[in-house]
Amino acid sequence: QVQLVESGGGSVQSGGSLRLSCAASGSTYSPYCMGWFRQAPGKEREGIALIDSDGITIYADSVKGRFTISRDNAKNALYLQMNSLKPEDTALYYCAANRRVWRYCTGFRPTDFGDWGQGTQVTVSS
Repeated sequence: QVQLVESGGGSVQSGGSLRLSCAASGSTYSPYCMGWFRQAPGKEREGIALIDSDGITIYADSVKGRFTISRDNAKNALYLQMNSLKPEDTALYYCAANRRVWRYCTGFRPTDFGDWGQGTQVTVSS
């Protein structure tokens, strides 16, 4: 059974940092694109960071320079280091995997990602 489980969310003040983790099981994800998405109340789910099987990363403009995505293929794990957090970063954060395309990331379309975690809440106060 394929499963992605996020952890590391919480409440932090503006300017603070958090590190999210995503533990994957049931499949080997190293050959595939993985990413982090977030969804704030009343807003659509948005992709914020992707990493392909070679470790090449893509970031949304809203998090570029503040967030860093990484992966540990030996542990089948995905991470998101979030620095300089802002109140507008408050959202439910999801990790996801695209097992339909080998090796590369094809973009931030949520419909391209077939495997999702349950989400972890990040709240940033001003």
